[in-house]
Amino acid sequence: MATKKDPTDLSVEEKLKTLYQLQTTLSAIDEKRALRGELPLEVQDLEDEIAGLNTRIEKIQNEIKDFQAAVTMKKGEINDAQTSVKRYQAQLDEVRNNREYDTLTKEIEYQTLEIQLCEKKIKEAQVKIEERGNDLQQAEELKKDREADLSEKKSELDEIMQETREEEEKLKAKAKEYETKIEARLLNSFKRIRKNARNGLGVVYVQRDACGGCFNKIPPQRQLDIKMHKKIIVCEYCGRIMIDPELAGVRLDSSAADEKPKRKRAIRKTTTKKKAAEEPEVPEAEA
Repeated sequence: MATKKDPTDLSVEEKLKTLYQLQTTLSAIDEKRALRGELPLEVQDLEDEIAGLNTRIEKIQNEIKDFQAAVTMKKGEINDAQTSVKRYQAQLDEVRNNREYDTLTKEIEYQTLEIQLCEKKIKEAQVKIEERGNDLQQAEELKKDREADLSEKKSELDEIMQETREEEEKLKAKAKEYETKIEARLLNSFKRIRKNARNGLGVVYVQRDACGGCFNKIPPQRQLDIKMHKKIIVCEYCGRIMIDPELAGVRLDSSAADEKPKRKRAIRKTTTKKKAAEEPEVPEAEA
């Protein structure tokens, strides 16, 4: 049984090849996730909105309960005040002097004002209950609409995920396998580069003498170092790890490269003819 090779014992070429295979696998996973589009975000937004509506509905319901409790309390105070008024009115028939009469009259007047104040508070609370009831109805209708939208979006998302789930799980397992073949320090650096890259590419191959990530030109000596596979080289502009196209298994079209010298030779010939045409004729020396 062959023993598993330690990631730190791999050659630079093997490390780069494994990194590129990992990058290819992760890019394939990204493509599967891209098929879902904005659906996951839309589902999350709807779930957050529904949670907010639930909180709002609960708050409105508590406010309505508080107003209803206040109405009940004020009605109890009205009953107590009416009982007191009846008692004071009965005592008026038994007064013995003007002082007792004035005291009872003032109490009756005070209790009557208390009844009027409680009735006013009850009316205000009932108006508030009606307003909050309308708000509650609107919030519940909005919640119902959002729940219908959420159900539709989730169904659509589940359908897409069902189509890609099996393949995505295989790709994830493949990516995990590649990660075990890469030393931790290099893997962490790759993940950091990939996270900061706009298109998720942490490893790119050289294309037309330029970085395959940011497309900035690479000096010839640096290109030679990349082809040698002696060390891991990153782009000085975007920080991505660069590899040779052959290592990535990419065959580039050489027709574009062949056109350059032909174009230069044509330019040189034209320039030579132009210079000859522009040179003034030297007059022959007089005999």
